[in-house]
Amino acid sequence: MTDAPRPFAGPTALRHLRRDPVLKAVIRRIGPCTLQPAMRDPYEALVRAITHQQVHGRAAEAILNRFIALYPGHGFPPAPQVLATPVEAMRGCGLSGNKVAAIRDIAEKAVGGLVPTAEVAARLPDEALIERLVAIRGVGRWTVEMLLIFTLGRRDVLPIDDFGVREGWKVSAGLAEQPKPKELAVIGEAWAPYRSIAAWYLWRAADADKAARIKPKAAKVPVPGAMPGSAL
Repeated sequence: MTDAPRPFAGPTALRHLRRDPVLKAVIRRIGPCTLQPAMRDPYEALVRAITHQQVHGRAAEAILNRFIALYPGHGFPPAPQVLATPVEAMRGCGLSGNKVAAIRDIAEKAVGGLVPTAEVAARLPDEALIERLVAIRGVGRWTVEMLLIFTLGRRDVLPIDDFGVREGWKVSAGLAEQPKPKELAVIGEAWAPYRSIAAWYLWRAADADKAARIKPKAAKVPVPGAMPGSAL
């Protein structure tokens, strides 16, 4: 019998974050942290991230599924086979020329060892991974920070350039405008070593504020409610 996965935000993390009165109120309002990292290889996570850049979620998934379908018998397209795939075939999946170039660069760097396996990545510090992976076409610091949080399950990453995180702090702290990235970095020092969890709560706070400000349009007949729901 296997042990259940350790919660991303356990009691110790929440107790620590509640020392900040703003986060304490956010945690009380949002409830338990439901984040569960996907635990994919960094290569796959980066390809998925590139596919989703500047594309609506459903459309990106449709493009990604067509891309995966080019490689039957594989859970995800192996890097060597991606490099052997004609550009036209990849473009036929709906990928832009820039995205094809970025995905091929990720595949090339994976074959060459620059993109580490999950086992190797687990032994590398956050900043070492960021410095290593931003050398790849189309991959910036924010993309690697998302990989650190949502794929590798790192608990102490604060993406200070992320709009949603800064917006979440603005609305939760009652500010007139978003903090500058450097300002948020200073504020977030007190949240270490659980800054990824703080970021998750600030994302949810921004989402909740946006939902509260969007007024539903009047309808003559009842409309079934919709289920609530990542640059090249």
